[in-house]
Amino acid sequence: MQRRTISAVLMFGLAGAMAAPAQADTGRRTAVYPTTIRLPDGFQPEGIATGPGPFAYVGSMADGSVYRADLRTGRGAILSRGPGTQALGLKSDARGRLFVAGGANGDARVLDARTGRVLASYRLAGGPSFVNDVILARGAAWFTDSTNPVLYKLPLDGGRLPSGVVRVPLTGDLVYEGGPDSPGSAGFNANGITATPDGRGLIVVQSNTGGLFRVDPTGKTRKVNLHGESLPEGDGLLLQGRTLYAVQNRLNTVAVLRLNAAGTDGRVVRRVTDARFALPTTVAAFGSRLYLPNIQFFATGPTPGVSYDAVAIPRP
Repeated sequence: MQRRTISAVLMFGLAGAMAAPAQADTGRRTAVYPTTIRLPDGFQPEGIATGPGPFAYVGSMADGSVYRADLRTGRGAILSRGPGTQALGLKSDARGRLFVAGGANGDARVLDARTGRVLASYRLAGGPSFVNDVILARGAAWFTDSTNPVLYKLPLDGGRLPSGVVRVPLTGDLVYEGGPDSPGSAGFNANGITATPDGRGLIVVQSNTGGLFRVDPTGKTRKVNLHGESLPEGDGLLLQGRTLYAVQNRLNTVAVLRLNAAGTDGRVVRRVTDARFALPTTVAAFGSRLYLPNIQFFATGPTPGVSYDAVAIPRP
């Protein structure tokens, strides 16, 4: 009996010793998921997209480069070297493609999110423009133009990239103010864009008035009833169910709204800020977090040597 007990103890100890390295190795491989993602100096981040997988893609307003960061570690590298123009709003799809709004260059690019290769380029506007943000909805990629009252639509029939763009004029309640030569935010009209909760329409925010608008696929707009609230300096939008997150860049704030299914009525239920916000431009989600890039230079002017980052906050 005593010999059997001793043998059992020895076997248990040996099994435990064999298991211990595996447990320690598992611990070493546990993801950290840092709350600050460092970006290259002088990068001037503007847009952000997440997925597929635990990756974030950040566009540069300085030269149009796209940076890919591993959210588990915070480390990353330039995925696609820019053409010297701009990369603003970004969206990724399940096919591993990145749709990139080209800002003042009036264009859009589609990149391979794995290799950075340019899959397609589109000339969206023929004159002064500011192609600001993009959303994938209703079988298409939709781009806003902050200086021209139009949405640019890339139909994705069966997921295939189109040969050209469809221009959808904006009519109805959304009236553009200022223009491309207006100082500050006065010339920034339609900015962030997302889908309505029921998926039948789109929602855009007008930065210079703080208005939120529902947009039919035909381009007809209707002002969303915010019950006396507004979203001045509204920038990127993110929809999760019926919850809308709206970044108010110069206010260093994320407004949290609850919408009805049609996206015609909404209420601001809270506003969130963080000490690390330095003029966040837009927002993307991964897991239980929101990720926001800090552009900073609205207040200080762009500087080649300045350090930039994107920060994560708990999803409100």
